[in-house]
Amino acid sequence: MEIKELLAGVEVCSCGKSHKCPIDYVIISEQACDSLPEITKDYKNILLVADRNTFRVGGAVVQEKLGDRLADTLIYQTEEVLVPDEKAIAELKSHVTEATDLIIGIGSGVINDLCKHVSFEAGLPYYIVATAPSMDGYASKGSALILDGMKVTLNANVPKAIIADVNMLKDAPFEMIQAGYGDIIGKYSCLNDWKLSHLVNDEYLCEFVMNATYEAVEKTVRLADGLVNRDTEAVAALMEALVAVGILMAYVGNSRPASGSEHHLSHYFEIVGIVRGETYLPHGIDVCCSAIETAKIREELLKIEDIDAYTTCFERSVYEENIRRIYTAIADEVLALQDKLGWYNEDRVSVYREKWQEIRKVLADCPSSAEMLALTEKIGLSHADFVKLYGEDKIADAHFYAKDLKDRYTVLWMYYDLFGQR
Repeated sequence: MEIKELLAGVEVCSCGKSHKCPIDYVIISEQACDSLPEITKDYKNILLVADRNTFRVGGAVVQEKLGDRLADTLIYQTEEVLVPDEKAIAELKSHVTEATDLIIGIGSGVINDLCKHVSFEAGLPYYIVATAPSMDGYASKGSALILDGMKVTLNANVPKAIIADVNMLKDAPFEMIQAGYGDIIGKYSCLNDWKLSHLVNDEYLCEFVMNATYEAVEKTVRLADGLVNRDTEAVAALMEALVAVGILMAYVGNSRPASGSEHHLSHYFEIVGIVRGETYLPHGIDVCCSAIETAKIREELLKIEDIDAYTTCFERSVYEENIRRIYTAIADEVLALQDKLGWYNEDRVSVYREKWQEIRKVLADCPSSAEMLALTEKIGLSHADFVKLYGEDKIADAHFYAKDLKDRYTVLWMYYDLFGQR
């Protein structure tokens, strides 16, 4: 579906709900920033937010377009990767005054999440000027933050405007273009997880949202060659797909259409990297390579010949020992989250036995690891480099324990339930 159609919403959906997304403007074009004077004309005290890299890319043009309506500019000065944590949030809040009437971010993932969160808490509208087609969170209602060392997604408002200058996007570091492609390709995995949870847990599922997300994925698969060549039409189409998926997340009020087991692995590599001081890949690249890993997990589950031979098998001491080994300084927070959920006390294996033939059909209805690898290689990503960076042991731990960072059922739970303590 076109962005314009998605912005119009769905009054009565077959799922029984209505879907809306209160974004006023999505402008994806060459010289998109030329629209800023008109769409900001009602604001008088605008706070501009960027980091050093994103300000260098778009700061001057945005400042020029805003003129005397620009009241303050925050440029994060960190020399390392900007982390959306308590410190970064506090710094942004310190620039919000009683007179501030609009926040405009220049950037992609982290800047978007910080502006989204702070504007929501302050009751202010915000716009985002995108600098890279690197992730699908531009239009989503969630703000991905790292609080108390944990990766959390808090509710927030969607931006009132998304401005994406295609010439700016196509000149982004290529790994950010790869990341955006990878974030979309990973939807094959998360949509399969959604179907699985619908079957196992009777979780709400919207066929309209699922089909529209698949449509965005299929369009993106065809863009690889153009993206490699930084073709403006291909880059614009990728950005449209990323925004579309964000709108679809807003439709259902959470990230289920766009985030599943592949994102849990990505979050695991990021969080463990931060806690241990180890290198981790850009989010979308991790998602793309992690989708190959989740495909392998589905293939392992499909090899089960006698599901009736499996029973629930869980020893708290073994589980806790592994959580403390892996998550070290934040292990207590991870344990507390899962204790609150209580999922380790549930007998899901009996459900698997009861519904195994249907489950097999769902698991098989997803690209294989070989097919996912081929899609990854089309954009120039190397799964071998992913494995080399993280190592087999770290990846194996992710298969079993990445799920513990989140409160969402995915194929990772089934894998642990059936193989985790055997």
